[in-house]
Amino acid sequence: MLLDTQTNLLTDQKVNPFFNTESKYIYEEYLQKAIQSVSGFLDNPQFYSGELPEKLRSKEQLIKADPTKMLSIDDTLAQIKELYLDHAISFHHPDYVAHLNCPVLLPALIGDLIASSVNTAVETWDQSTSATLIEQEMIRWTCSEIGLPSISDGVFTSGGTQSNFMALLMARDHHAFKHYGLNLKENGWSDVVSKFRFFCSEKAHFSIKKNAALLGMGYDSVISIATDDRMKMKPEALVQAIEKEKQSGNIPIAVVATAGTTDFGSFDPLTTIAKVAKEYDIWFHVDGAYGGGYIVTETHKHLLNGIADADSVTIDFHKTMFQPVCSSAFLVRDTKHFKYVSYYADYLNPLEHRDEECPNLIEKSIQTTRRFDALKLWFTLKMTGAKTIGSFLEKVHYLALDLYHSIKDDPYFEIAHKPELSTLVFRYKASGIKEDTIHDTINLYIKNTLFKSGQASVASTKLHGNIYLKFTLLNPKSTIDDVLNIIKMIKETASNYKNYN
Repeated sequence: MLLDTQTNLLTDQKVNPFFNTESKYIYEEYLQKAIQSVSGFLDNPQFYSGELPEKLRSKEQLIKADPTKMLSIDDTLAQIKELYLDHAISFHHPDYVAHLNCPVLLPALIGDLIASSVNTAVETWDQSTSATLIEQEMIRWTCSEIGLPSISDGVFTSGGTQSNFMALLMARDHHAFKHYGLNLKENGWSDVVSKFRFFCSEKAHFSIKKNAALLGMGYDSVISIATDDRMKMKPEALVQAIEKEKQSGNIPIAVVATAGTTDFGSFDPLTTIAKVAKEYDIWFHVDGAYGGGYIVTETHKHLLNGIADADSVTIDFHKTMFQPVCSSAFLVRDTKHFKYVSYYADYLNPLEHRDEECPNLIEKSIQTTRRFDALKLWFTLKMTGAKTIGSFLEKVHYLALDLYHSIKDDPYFEIAHKPELSTLVFRYKASGIKEDTIHDTINLYIKNTLFKSGQASVASTKLHGNIYLKFTLLNPKSTIDDVLNIIKMIKETASNYKNYN
């Protein structure tokens, strides 16, 4: 009965619903109408409509999936406009300065459209063919820019968290095999692994601790290292921590340096940390999810000195190369280390059929089915070029510096740091108030009020236990007037809070 119903529904379709030879004109028609709809989204006056959550939830009939009622493309686009496009967050809007969401480049969108339409899966050569070669070339280009040797390799991932997961897994399994002859992939857990320790700065991304827990090693396997007043890891504190863990009977196996912390954009001293890692014979991973893309700039190359000595690197193209999510990569200094994540399935990539001329990228991936995410980066490099991308990144860096200099002497603001990338952390300080708890309340009020009204999206974070506001500037089209206008909104909102209370 169910089969009959599904057959009737398919028969009742007025058009061929599949992407194939018969439907290419319908595909063009649908795309034209979808483009018009998305173009309307670009006309939204604010970064967000300010619609209340309960109002969005009340659109129950639009949200509900009803597979028995078939709509036309026009009706469906009208619904998605009312439900989503009219209320979606506009990362391209100058009043959006909250998170690491960049505006996207048009060539990247073309690459994404082609990849989605053709629907290539890049896990095996017989599904991917030349798409495999394009991903490998994007990996080769990135490794070359970073300065990794010719035996380096990599794979596209869903983002920095997955890339960092692969780094910790590889560091753990490599240390276990090299120093203890343990094959954790084959034989599973060993008691000695409970003594393994990772080291990262106290400002490192939360995914380091999260991934250690997912690996079964727990948060306590990650040792946080103190930072200086520029939010950079202190190398001397790293050495002291390593020695302390050794004296406690634990086993240092890896250090994670951050090239561009999420909150402050700070670069750990990579060259010095690389020397420490080499001295102790431990894995050296660089989390460059945010700052790694700055390798194509003239302004920040020196801050990435030492990344070429890394055993592995995380880089997110969807943060600083203006790519749609997902577009990220995990890189390794030596391709042989991918043996720690490889698996050979009889139906998919049998070992006996392994062919260097027709590689199966699944051998390097945590995921099995993967989109052809490398294509949008390929389009971007072909049409925009690395030098132009670098100029965009330099522009947002200088914008952050301009903002810093514009408000650093303002008595209403306390600034946490001078920007090293494109973030600025600061807090509003009401005159005559000394209690940090009151300042915390005011700053949260500012953030929440601006977001709920659709005026501006500003992030918040904590420093020394206190609430600070954060601008993350990733839009090269934004001007100093744009960001100073948000500063003006912050002051006005704070004034309203004081008057209200």
